[in-house]
Amino acid sequence: MFPPVSLDVSAAIKTLVLTLDLLGTFVFALSGAVAGVRRRLDLFGVLVLSFVAANSGGIVRDVLIGATPPAAIRDWRYLAASLLAGAMIFFWYPNIRRLRSPVLVFDAAGLALFCVAGAQKALVFGLSPVMAALLGMLTGVGGGVARDVLLSEIPAVLRSDIYAVAALAGAAVLVSGDALGLPGTVSACAGAALCFGLRLAAIKLDWHLPVARAARQTPDDAAAAVRRDGR
Repeated sequence: MFPPVSLDVSAAIKTLVLTLDLLGTFVFALSGAVAGVRRRLDLFGVLVLSFVAANSGGIVRDVLIGATPPAAIRDWRYLAASLLAGAMIFFWYPNIRRLRSPVLVFDAAGLALFCVAGAQKALVFGLSPVMAALLGMLTGVGGGVARDVLLSEIPAVLRSDIYAVAALAGAAVLVSGDALGLPGTVSACAGAALCFGLRLAAIKLDWHLPVARAARQTPDDAAAAVRRDGR
């Protein structure tokens, strides 16, 4: 009789996490580089922004779960993917600019990949499903926050766009699939597709979360503010 064939499930999950991580790194690096080129940064600035946008979320995730040193500074492939994406955008941006809103599309793709990769890695490290979903969301939004802060913009996650909610929904699909015993690849694809679809729908249909209403300012209040500020 032939010996039984045993599948190394742990190795398969690690491979899935690495693949999603590297794909997300490359795509988020594209979004960071496009934003840098639009701000007319030099080559070094574009490459720095592509690395920061691509790896900030993953670094925060790895530090929080104790996977140190973080994969982004331990594995050369993360740096290579970031620099390759940055160089591609810097030298071939006129061709890529023909795409409609390339930053938003790349950002949505990176968000989708990172939210499921972050949640899956958190599960591997033994976090509860709820915490894994939250960490997946954090992984997804971290790169965009770092990119926007470096460009002196209000991060998308703090505005009313469907951004963090989309990442949380994608991560929730992955952890739900894991709890139901579904294959990791199926859960990851479903979660990423949901996150990507929600984000693009929010952009196209102008979906927003409720925004806090500030108290209406009267003319007397405005005049008092001017006197107080000395203007």
